[in-house]
Amino acid sequence: MGLFDRIRSDDGPRVVFLGIDGVPYDLVAENETEFENLTAIAEAGDGNAIESIAPPESSACWPALTTGMNPGSTGVYGFQDREINSYETYVPMGRDVQAKRLWTRVHEAGKQATVMNVPVTFPPDRNIQRMVSGFLSPGIERAAYPDSFRESLEESGYKIDVDAKLGHQEDKSEFIADANETLDRRHAAFRQVIEKEDWDLFFGVYMTTDRVNHFLFEDYENDGEYAEEFMDFYRKLDGYIGEIRELLPDNTTLIVASDHGFTTLNYEVHCNQWLQEKGWLSYEADEHEALGDISSDARAYSLIPGRFYLNLEGREPRGQVPEDEYEETLEALESDLKALVGPDGEPVIKRVERKVDVFRGDHTDIAPDLVAIPHDGFDLKAGFNNGQEVFGTGPRNGMHTFENACLFIDNDQAKIKDADLYDIAPTIMQLLDVDYQRGTFDGATLVR
Repeated sequence: MGLFDRIRSDDGPRVVFLGIDGVPYDLVAENETEFENLTAIAEAGDGNAIESIAPPESSACWPALTTGMNPGSTGVYGFQDREINSYETYVPMGRDVQAKRLWTRVHEAGKQATVMNVPVTFPPDRNIQRMVSGFLSPGIERAAYPDSFRESLEESGYKIDVDAKLGHQEDKSEFIADANETLDRRHAAFRQVIEKEDWDLFFGVYMTTDRVNHFLFEDYENDGEYAEEFMDFYRKLDGYIGEIRELLPDNTTLIVASDHGFTTLNYEVHCNQWLQEKGWLSYEADEHEALGDISSDARAYSLIPGRFYLNLEGREPRGQVPEDEYEETLEALESDLKALVGPDGEPVIKRVERKVDVFRGDHTDIAPDLVAIPHDGFDLKAGFNNGQEVFGTGPRNGMHTFENACLFIDNDQAKIKDADLYDIAPTIMQLLDVDYQRGTFDGATLVR
């Protein structure tokens, strides 16, 4: 298959994982000729749609995928989480992930792991072979370890992320150029490290796919102005995946996966404004901008995406809902959510998940009481600013979905059916011949 076939053909099993953030399976399945390499992987092994997690937000998804455990164990529920017994919020970083990462398990088994550009991994793990953190990193000078690796990345012009603000412009040309440049540099860095052939697990993420989908997905689905640029970007990505596949020897399994699906966004739904209008939420003053501004009369509030919390007595500092009324209040809020309709009368919420049903572990004290999964087209927002309309639009035309994430495994023993994000970590452990105890993960291996 290539140079590695001659150098390392007698070595133990290895895995290359390539994350393609937010790529929906249907995008690949409906364009097989455009995705010839992903299609070839599916034919040689397997490829299928998988489910994401609740909520399907990248800051929660990547900790779940890389630990094989739900947010109740990772302690990360979204881009913004709240402190225990407080109205203070914070942006979770790598140090906030409470469950053991996949690469830590690989390291503890005496194997080498290289990790590149995974969201929510800052600061970099200094116990593994090498790492450059991804989304939420303040800059490459602090995001890469060891120093020799950082210097190499700096010399090559490595970019941690695309400039998403460019996507807010009406003319997307500059954004598209930046997205392609970021993809090019990411791939060059991935390839350079993969060719070192000194690792057992290579785990890298192309997050630019998520950025492109946020600003161009409607163009793709509705044959808009930038539909061809969208497909050109994905043709390039598929070609890069094919290049990496060609580098790998027979003892190395290639896995490609996304953390959630994607669809066209029609309306942003400002959930706290809706809660206020329905009488669930009130504020201490007319001017408000943060969770801490809610009043002691508030019965519920929301954090993105679609997370709903009761203002519970004994849990929140100014809790209003008595504990003995928790269940009936939760039922009332769930009923109101299910009755929410959009501007054209269509239902907004597809289903509502309860805390007790989806979150398990030692870190459920900051878990939402309800998670609402919307119908396609309705992007559930939060925010605590005054003067918003419940339904609005913004610069983005694509949104995350719970269904239709993708998974491709280049191994003829793989069977991807009724799978979700939690199955990826144990699958990688199985492929690397790393032992783990039953019950370690919330998922199960897909390779028999």
